[in-house]
Amino acid sequence: MNTQKEPRVIAIILGGGKGTRLYPLTKERSKPAVPFGGKYRIVDIPISNCINSGYRKIYLLTQFNSASLHHHITNSYNFDRFSKGFVEILAAEQTLEHSGWFEGTADAVRKNFIHFKSQNPTHYIILSGDQLYRMNLKLFMESHISSGADITIATTAVNERDATGFGIMKIDGKHKITEFIEKPSVDVLKSGNWKIPNDARGDLPKEKEYLASMGIYIFNAKTMEEALDNEFTDFGKEIIPRAIKNKKVNSYIFNGYWEDIGTIRSFYNATLDLTNYDPSFDFYDADEPIYTHMRNLPPSKINDATIENSLTSEGCVISKCKLKQCVIGVRSIIEVGTELDGVITMGADFYENKETKEENTSSKRPNIGIGKNCKIAKTIIDKNAAIGDNCRINVDGNKYPDGENKLPTGVSFYSSDGIIVIRKGSVIPSGTII
Repeated sequence: MNTQKEPRVIAIILGGGKGTRLYPLTKERSKPAVPFGGKYRIVDIPISNCINSGYRKIYLLTQFNSASLHHHITNSYNFDRFSKGFVEILAAEQTLEHSGWFEGTADAVRKNFIHFKSQNPTHYIILSGDQLYRMNLKLFMESHISSGADITIATTAVNERDATGFGIMKIDGKHKITEFIEKPSVDVLKSGNWKIPNDARGDLPKEKEYLASMGIYIFNAKTMEEALDNEFTDFGKEIIPRAIKNKKVNSYIFNGYWEDIGTIRSFYNATLDLTNYDPSFDFYDADEPIYTHMRNLPPSKINDATIENSLTSEGCVISKCKLKQCVIGVRSIIEVGTELDGVITMGADFYENKETKEENTSSKRPNIGIGKNCKIAKTIIDKNAAIGDNCRINVDGNKYPDGENKLPTGVSFYSSDGIIVIRKGSVIPSGTII
């Protein structure tokens, strides 16, 4: 009879950074709260991985623009009283011991030990709040325990070109990590024998010869406390390299889809990939669903529209328009004659009533949504934006520099790597050309 006790696991999702690479989507919200895939938030991905793996004691660590995240978590994740599960946000706070902000990922965990210890955990799983993947964390934990490691790092195989942008691990045939290097050059990779050993490769693709850290860790509880008993602030740059020298640190090689969606370009590409016939990340998985806020919205109404390779969320009204490879968020209103190509709309938080629309008409302000006869391409439209009739956005080529841009009419928008971003709550008057 197996008398081994189940580990007591706490999952910690790190989402405390300013999210500057995802600006302006993070202008008024934290990175984990950014809408994704029409009806979800980015944070739903790691939370769902935890729930589907049976780990229901989940903390989110954040300190910037956390109101939207609080609202989403409160309305989405309510466990019954018998499961003893929770999803709890821990924002940076002043205490008698700590008076400042979180200084980094490790510092955020250190400053919240007082909350974690009350759960008497045997293990911690550290997850990132801005990655797209589906992982069975229970298998990850079983691998960690059976290896006898103090720390296990989830890694993914990458090719030589991509390896220069990651922290790269050197392992032996038993997956023990022997060395770590942050964002190495190609010359360093070739001269330092950093390739994955043949007896550890399994069925990894041949062109992917190096192991990159995914920023996902399992720590034994005692090891975590020892590793953070210092002034170091960052896991990837300080805690992990130091631990490799004096602890048993193993690699858990993850061979599934994994994408860091921390930039506008990666966010845009990962979102539009959902529209493909065979997307890299599949929301249509009955066994491992992605959970989110249940809104009780009506089904979307499609009025004589042409829709090609697109996703439409609940509560939309799409009338006599053409959509090609688009992801349409909840409550999106798209009017007659409009053509969208490669457009992501995040939808709206509410429907405007008759009185509000009459006020909009009298003040010549467009309604929330996209008006008539617009042509829009390669654009992200954040929530509650109001775009008038006959607008052209990013159809004639993006000639704008990356960053903030402003038209002579006073209309402002953001440009990033050829992608136009219309900010949350923006008003784009009829006839505007961007």
